[in-house]
Amino acid sequence: MTGRQDIDLKDYIRHIPDFPKPGILFYDISTLMRNPDAWQIAMGRLTRQIAPLQPDLLAAVESRGFLTAAPIADRIGCGMLMLRKSGKLPGKTISHTYELEYGSDTLEIQADAVRPGQRVVVMDDLLATGGTLAASIDLLRKAGAEVVGASVLVELTGLGGRGRLDTTVTSLLSYED
Repeated sequence: MTGRQDIDLKDYIRHIPDFPKPGILFYDISTLMRNPDAWQIAMGRLTRQIAPLQPDLLAAVESRGFLTAAPIADRIGCGMLMLRKSGKLPGKTISHTYELEYGSDTLEIQADAVRPGQRVVVMDDLLATGGTLAASIDLLRKAGAEVVGASVLVELTGLGGRGRLDTTVTSLLSYED
């Protein structure tokens, strides 16, 4: 285990040009997840960033947010809820529709997923323009949550998404583009 903490996690993020469409550089976290040492270190570092926020719940954004929120909720001993696309959750839901660069989208949570005043950290894999995380925060507040932070594995700082979020934001890795 000696030296494992010095690992550069950027070495485990694969960059795929022109995916999912021309002009987009995709930051693929699957290569990080495939390496058990790198993945454990990433989860440990994210845990150290999130734990001081003392969340009652981690709110995972569909679908890659599920991958980080579940192990961290287990590590810090809090609950987890899922923010999903419209029509994916059973039972009564609360929804929030938001604008994207090319249209609109809707996120939902189950109506009983959060109690008023619960401390929640929103988690996703990547922060780019901030639209999805901002919508997630709005939805959680609509449900009565106290959103105490947002956390991502990768932040594309050049796109300014952090500036759209009115909460503490932590990221494990950042890239300019």
